[in-house]
Amino acid sequence: MGISKQEFARRRKNLMALLEPGSIAIVPSASLQTRSRDSEYPFRQDSDFFYLSGFDEPEAVLVLLPGREQGEYILFCRERDPAMELWNGYRAGPEGACEEFGADDAFPIGDIDDILPGLIEGRQRVYYAMGRHTEFDQQVMHWVNVIRSKVRSGAQPPGEFLDLDHLLHDMRLYKSAAELRIMRRAGEISAEAHCRAMRFCQPGVYEYQLEAEIQHEFAMAGARFPAYSSIVGAGKNGCILHYVENSSAIRDGDLVLIDAGCEFEAYAADITRTFPANGRFSPEQRALYDIVLAAQEAAIAATRPGNHWNQPHEETVRVITEGLLELGLLQGERDALIQAEAYRPFYMHRAGHWLGMDVHDVGDYKVGGEWRVLEEGMVMTVEPGIYVAPDNCDVEARWRGIGIRIEDDVVVTRDGCEILTGGVPKAADDIEALMAEARR
Repeated sequence: MGISKQEFARRRKNLMALLEPGSIAIVPSASLQTRSRDSEYPFRQDSDFFYLSGFDEPEAVLVLLPGREQGEYILFCRERDPAMELWNGYRAGPEGACEEFGADDAFPIGDIDDILPGLIEGRQRVYYAMGRHTEFDQQVMHWVNVIRSKVRSGAQPPGEFLDLDHLLHDMRLYKSAAELRIMRRAGEISAEAHCRAMRFCQPGVYEYQLEAEIQHEFAMAGARFPAYSSIVGAGKNGCILHYVENSSAIRDGDLVLIDAGCEFEAYAADITRTFPANGRFSPEQRALYDIVLAAQEAAIAATRPGNHWNQPHEETVRVITEGLLELGLLQGERDALIQAEAYRPFYMHRAGHWLGMDVHDVGDYKVGGEWRVLEEGMVMTVEPGIYVAPDNCDVEARWRGIGIRIEDDVVVTRDGCEILTGGVPKAADDIEALMAEARR
């Protein structure tokens, strides 16, 4: 189901077509990150590097040289080393970089200081994401300075540095058919994990036990890692937007907010569901929940080609403001309240973000100072919420400590959008029915 070698090659070709003549593009891999002493975090490749190569090892550098007769795509990577591979796993080596990953040339990473300055020399422009990799920034400048030191001997250093991110990230914003197949599967796996958590939940279990159920479903379906730290917040913890402690016992009468999605084949899913620990919404919980659901449905209806990025958010603001007015949590006139952002103590975040290889994926939200127009192939989340802080003395006590968010992943299609995460219920009656069935 992964991305084919042909698609990776097409991505590189498309990117090189966007570069100015006489350019070189340089993209470093991610590095291993120390967790404690001699223990590292699981390696996760840099998304830009992986998008262009599919190469999943650290200590590597990708170089694109449009128009180079000897080959336009070069990889620097670790050499094969049987002794190190015995301890840390197999390596592709330069031979594998060419045979398995389509590089025209590949060299040992240890030789980069000798080879890369010669590849940069004579190129007028360097495309590179300066500022993202501090140590590698210094290496790039060192190579350029080596060339500059030889100007009297006829060397030609580049005269311009250009940011690669803008071009590359705009490419990543539009998902191919292969990418969408992977993201649908990520959504299916994540949806089933949420269903599993709903079935398992009951008063007395701990938040981390629900997290374990979710993680089990991810891994058993082939998605070993979550796309981000899972949020499992019961009761007032659901009012903390980025709550990740997941350490509290779940009480009878709590709502449980779970924000969790797997990473599958390097692509992220991102789902939030909120459900009652005991299987039944209280009247106050149900009243707020139905507002959030109506807001999400209005936003999804507004997610279509030709609408701008902010229109779904504007729909959520309208519906939530109207709902809070109807329940008495806000007082005044709707349009004036929206203008004054009176909803923000209850709804303080935006309705969504781009989604792809990163859970908060790349891509500009504005172009030329105006909200970006939605186009076919863009993938985004739709995630309105209402959070009534436990210490909010401006509302009746019965509303306090209720946190609700409902989130799905959608891809913009030719005439609307497709929900990628519809496999987990979100209507209150459907949630209650799923949980009741699990208790029989």
